[in-house]
This record gives sequence, C-alpha cells and structure tokens, in this order.
Amino acid sequence: MKKIVFVGSGAIATAIGNVLARKAVYDVTLLSIEEEVVDSINNDRVNIAYFPNVKLSRNIKASTDIEILKDADIIFMAIPSTAVVGYLESNKQYINPKAIIVNLAKGFGKDDRLIPECLMEFMNNPILTMKGPSFAREIINRQETGFTLASQNNDYFNEVAEIFSNTNIHFDFSNDMLGVEFASILKNIYAIVIGMLDANYDSPNLRSLVITKSINEMRKLMLSFGGQEITMFNYCGFGDFSLTALNDMSRNRTLGLLIGKGFFNSGISEKVVLEGRIAVDVFYQKVEESHIDISAFPIMSELYHVFNDNDYPTKKFVKNILNKIK
Repeated sequence: MKKIVFVGSGAIATAIGNVLARKAVYDVTLLSIEEEVVDSINNDRVNIAYFPNVKLSRNIKASTDIEILKDADIIFMAIPSTAVVGYLESNKQYINPKAIIVNLAKGFGKDDRLIPECLMEFMNNPILTMKGPSFAREIINRQETGFTLASQNNDYFNEVAEIFSNTNIHFDFSNDMLGVEFASILKNIYAIVIGMLDANYDSPNLRSLVITKSINEMRKLMLSFGGQEITMFNYCGFGDFSLTALNDMSRNRTLGLLIGKGFFNSGISEKVVLEGRIAVDVFYQKVEESHIDISAFPIMSELYHVFNDNDYPTKKFVKNILNKIK
C-alpha cells in the first residue's frame, strides 16, 4: 500500500488528503503539530479547525510523529510557503530518500527565492510542484478541480497523477517549474488589483480591460525571470488567476475589496499577512535589481505604491493605472 503523507493539516492538505483516502487503496496521513486537530481527525473524523462540519473518510489519519516520513512514498508539502524550505532543511534526516516531494505551497521560499530552487540545492529527492485553481472547500465537496503538475522532467508525472485517477482532481503537465511557481505567486498580486477595481466600479467592460492588461503583465514578468509563455495557458496560469481574482472566497481579492472600500490601514497590513501583499514588494525589488524598466509593469508598480506610500489616494488607483496602461 503506497504511503502518502501531507506535511500540514490545514484546509488544502485535508481536502486533497481526503480525496485520496476515499479511494481506500492508499495509506494517507496528515502530519501536524496541532494536537487538537490530530485528535479530532482520528477520533471524530472531522478537522475541527478547518472543516468542522465535514465528515472525513474513515481511511484518513493524522499524526504528530515525524518518523512517518521515513516510510513515505509521496510527501505533499502543505504548510505556508515561507516554512517549507526550513522544515525540510531541519528534518532532512527523516525524509525517505526515495520519496517524491510535491510542493503545494504558493509563495516564495527562503530569501525570496522559489521553493523548488531552494530544495534542489540540498535534497536529491524528486521535486514536483502542483498548482491550480483550487479552493479547498470545493475540493472536499468533490467539485472537479484542475492542477498543473510541474517537474524538470517527465519521470514522475505518471506516478503522481495515477494516485488521483478516478477522482475529482485533474491535471495538465509542465516542465516549466519556474513559470508554474511564478504564476501561482503573481496571480495573487493581480487578484488584489481586480478586488480594488470591483470595490469602486460595477463595470464588466472595465473589469475585462484590466484583466487583459493584468494577464499581459503576468506573462511579461514570467518571461523576464525565466518562465515560459505557454504556462499562462495552463491551470496554474489563467485558471488560477481567474479563480483568485473573481471569487470572493479569495483572500487576496478580499484584500483588494477592503483597500478599495477604504477599510485597509497599516494596522491591518501588519496583522494580515497575505501572499499578494508580500509578492508585490518582492517582485518590485526583483525588477529593480534586474535593471528592468519598472514602467513595463504599470499595474504592479502602482499597487506597490498603494502599500508603500503613506496616504496613497486609493480612490484614484484605477484612474492611475488606466493612465499608465493606455
């Protein structure tokens, strides 16, 4: 029986883990530091912190014992992006050297670098990344969901995709790991932008205009840092952006709505750490360090000023970007 471990017991780990556990052919475990969550899963078949009203499969387990990683065949990393690299560095001795490691986290890793880049420096395990338009609540409710599975080569695609056969999870594939990771981060930036727009304008025409310009900026940024244009047409690209930008379950879109309505301030900024908020500063800095003309990315650069200029007039944000993108 293939042993599958999810590092983390949050919403996405629970949702995807439950999909696999329902097949009743794998040993599926959520590895967690939250003892209350572990107890609720093992004793009551619910994740008390994330899905208290959803009965989980009888075949899913939870554990606090890191030793289970030694026998894992596939390890899904489902903890915050900033913690993934440090976790694997600190616990490398527990990782089965033959295990496939699949990164689910969306965001930069250590020192604002991409997670797979960091992992490949100190791990010999196969490293894959899995990104797509994937609200956990939809997955656990058995809604059909697409992911892009990316690796530098095709050697492990079949093994990972096969465990999801006959489930509600579907794949497209890419060897553009950099582009897939960048797309999963960039979409959060532009989801904030669409949220700000929708907070002030109920205009399908204007929304479509800004969405088109946003996709073009995402494409140019991906190409600037080594990604491939075709990646924008995978689940991780246009699919994930449209999900994040246009649905109110998206935290980054919600952040944009709050800013657009005038409810965002420095106090909220310090307490609410969202991927898009971090990504704006990181990409802005990367563009400047690469000596790329920042004016080539007017939407992102304007959002940077929203977060970093005191007393930025957010009501003028949309007009400002329209003046720049014409």
